[in-house]
Amino acid sequence: MHVALNATFWNRPDTGSGQYIRQLVYHLNRQVSDLDLTLVFPQVPGQPEPERVPPSVNVERVAVRPGHLGKVLFEQRGFPAACGRVGATLAHVPYWGPPLRSPVPLVVTIHDLTTLLEPQYNHSARARLYNALVSAAARGASHILTDSFSSKLDIMDHLGVAEQDITAVYLGVGPQFQPGTSSGDNLMEMATAAKYDLPEFYTLYLGGYETHKNVMNLLHAYTYVAQALGDEYPLLLAGNKPATQSANYPDYDGMIERSGLSKYVRWIGYVDEEDKPLLYQRAGVFVFPSRREGFGLPPLEAMACGTPVVTSDGGSLPEIVGAAGFVFDPDDVHGMAGAIIAILTEDNLAADMRRQGVIQAANFKWENTATETLLVYDRVANAR
Repeated sequence: MHVALNATFWNRPDTGSGQYIRQLVYHLNRQVSDLDLTLVFPQVPGQPEPERVPPSVNVERVAVRPGHLGKVLFEQRGFPAACGRVGATLAHVPYWGPPLRSPVPLVVTIHDLTTLLEPQYNHSARARLYNALVSAAARGASHILTDSFSSKLDIMDHLGVAEQDITAVYLGVGPQFQPGTSSGDNLMEMATAAKYDLPEFYTLYLGGYETHKNVMNLLHAYTYVAQALGDEYPLLLAGNKPATQSANYPDYDGMIERSGLSKYVRWIGYVDEEDKPLLYQRAGVFVFPSRREGFGLPPLEAMACGTPVVTSDGGSLPEIVGAAGFVFDPDDVHGMAGAIIAILTEDNLAADMRRQGVIQAANFKWENTATETLLVYDRVANAR
């Protein structure tokens, strides 16, 4: 079997879609000897070449223009044409951007329907047209993969796809995410801690800052945490801070100032992938208040590192954390604050959550993701 994959997100390991395609390709390449893989890479002038591609994986470059139009043209024309050109027997688009027509059977991964169901993503005519295009294309795919049973139900309800045409395959967590064992004198760990100016104790949020990530309610909740604990446990906001305010990016700095949180909340900016485990390990608690997630890699990574997790019941998140984390309604700021305070002040509770989180995270392996995906490939290929 020869599978061609749309590699739009290959050079974006800072995104869930980027992590997904890299881990899927790495593990398929390692586990299956008779599977040919080709990354169809959209080459924008002046942009980097595909990074860290396994030597046995092929790369087919397609020249594309920059911007949204170039992306759409690649998805609808460039990628299908490349699939035919390289002699693929199956095409896989590992994010919600499938072509309307494909020369070979098509598998598409829809991580979630956030851009369709959250109103802030549908203000512009361009966004509505794109959602209509990819929705129609997904209905015509040979099979749909998704990251959770919550997302599978959304796809059935909102795209009208039959249950038998959708397979939920959980994502995984890498071996670098594990509980810390250092006594604190490791030079590399000290350098990483200095790089982000990590305090001795802190609460951590790491993720995006779109409106549906619900960080505004986290800030609201932290006003109660600050009242109870003072500045001993500052909230660290990790990830790219929005450059401008918009319908999809609220005024976080204004909220911090109005709420009197300036000395309790710190922005630490983008975190390199190799530094994430240490940030999780040193956090007293990891909070992930998102209203909708197709999977939720950050809370899984935090649990694997032995960090207590507080998260919302949005989308798939209860599936991921199970009984190992505190789960709250995303609008229950008092409940969120109470959970954070309880973990930070009750040592026995925190210790139990650390132990349970590591056990829960061990259920999610990228090897399993690759194996279950391969079964779908085989089923689609054999149905021709």
